[in-house]
Amino acid sequence: MASSTFHDRDGYIWYDGEMVDWRDAKLHVLSHALHYASSVFEGDRVYGGNIFKLTEHTERLFNSARILGFEIPYTVAEIDAACIETCKANNIVDGYVRPVAWRGSEMMGVSAQETKIHVAIAAWPWPSYFSPEARMKGIRLKTASWRRPAPDTAPVHAKAAGLYMICTISKHAAEAEGYEDALMLDWQGRVAECTGANIFLVMKDGKIHTPTPDCFLDGITRRTVIELAQKRGYEVVERRIMPDELPLAQEIFVTGTAAEVTPVGAIDNYTFTVGDVTKTLMEDYDALVGKNSAGKASAA
Repeated sequence: MASSTFHDRDGYIWYDGEMVDWRDAKLHVLSHALHYASSVFEGDRVYGGNIFKLTEHTERLFNSARILGFEIPYTVAEIDAACIETCKANNIVDGYVRPVAWRGSEMMGVSAQETKIHVAIAAWPWPSYFSPEARMKGIRLKTASWRRPAPDTAPVHAKAAGLYMICTISKHAAEAEGYEDALMLDWQGRVAECTGANIFLVMKDGKIHTPTPDCFLDGITRRTVIELAQKRGYEVVERRIMPDELPLAQEIFVTGTAAEVTPVGAIDNYTFTVGDVTKTLMEDYDALVGKNSAGKASAA
């Protein structure tokens, strides 16, 4: 039986160009990334043995590293190949891939020009991010007290480890009150995103509204779902959305690599139905990535 912890498992992790035993993929306690958050990462999904939009994710990893001021010592093609190799080494058919790049332990202090850049890739089986029951009736969100930082105060367009600190705090606080996730507002009090997913509102006019990604990631799944919605003839409006507009929505859903397309059933004291638009986009997304009606990836 596989261990439930992530440090004690059978399998292999791609680490600085070599496939190593899962338990031997370690870093020093004085790694710069641990102390100063000089780390970027990605999250890819595997469906039926294929990594969905692999190169887009890898290119974003490289861009995130550049935003943080370091270069990944491999090519995009090499990291793509390493992700595929890692999935094969661990027999992952339906699962999750986590590439991560970080500064090492050669220097200890804010300045870190001489640190080595490390890259590792792990992969493991991945169930639904939210429980099947919550996903079908709609997850419950609690508005967080922490806000997404202004775009001139943090590297908001990088998938950087440090930016997720307030997400963890917010998600823990929401879960402690019985919610599945937290809704994050931006530095001006506008609707931004969840802790790991973008958000969409279906309004009474049938248009789908979503916050402009000016201080958070323009998610790959977000862009994919916008394309699917437009193919269906839905008009998608990117704009600034205030919290007092939430009760005006007919449906609300979130999107992300882990969340896929997940309906929202409640935000604070407001409740929403899982409507036809959300169900249609859930089905379209599942069809695109190759999942069948049972939620498993179909054979290629």
